Amino acid sequence: MPEVVVFLGPSLSRARAEEILQAEWRPPARRGDVYRAAQDGARIIVLIDGVFFQDSSVAHKEVIYALDAGARVLGASSMGALRASELDVYGMEGVGLIYQAYKKGMLVSDDEVALTFDPFTFEPHSEPLVNIRFNLEQAWQKGAIGTVGKDRLLRCAQALYFPERSYEMMMERARDFVAEEEIERFRAFLASNRRDFKMEDAIRALERAKEIAIDED
Repeated sequence: MPEVVVFLGPSLSRARAEEILQAEWRPPARRGDVYRAAQDGARIIVLIDGVFFQDSSVAHKEVIYALDAGARVLGASSMGALRASELDVYGMEGVGLIYQAYKKGMLVSDDEVALTFDPFTFEPHSEPLVNIRFNLEQAWQKGAIGTVGKDRLLRCAQALYFPERSYEMMMERARDFVAEEEIERFRAFLASNRRDFKMEDAIRALERAKEIAIDED
């Protein structure tokens, strides 16, 4: 019987995750996977990554089933953040900035966290929109780009189909709308200040799961 089950894929490397928490690691969740984890007797279920477009995604009912079965269910970073923002009223615990942004209505679409990745290594092949959005906001706060440039760069990123989304593709698309000097300032900002917000939230969720596991022992 697994004590802790974590659904993890491209948001955080398995090696880094294992430094934080002892768990049974399962790939990005599909419909029915959270239900099966609860049936397996998991005491803590951490939903980080899950499928969106290529398969049926985690259903609300299976999360509620797991909660009713007595499991603590945490969500963060990707599919977990989205489901937690919808189901925290039933007892699912959301963790991190992305969960908070969904909860406050700052993010509304699953396109914000969608990306493509290698199905075997989980290595990301594209950049999630939420990372681009938050890094643009950070660059604006630090004065690297202006308000108009930030908004235009974001619109260029939003216009890209999620498998094609990257910083370079966004900046290339923005050349007709944003001054070259401002694009280069953002490029320089990324070189020294770029953050992976999905990874940061995944780490927070694992640390929170570890706290719960220690408290309940």
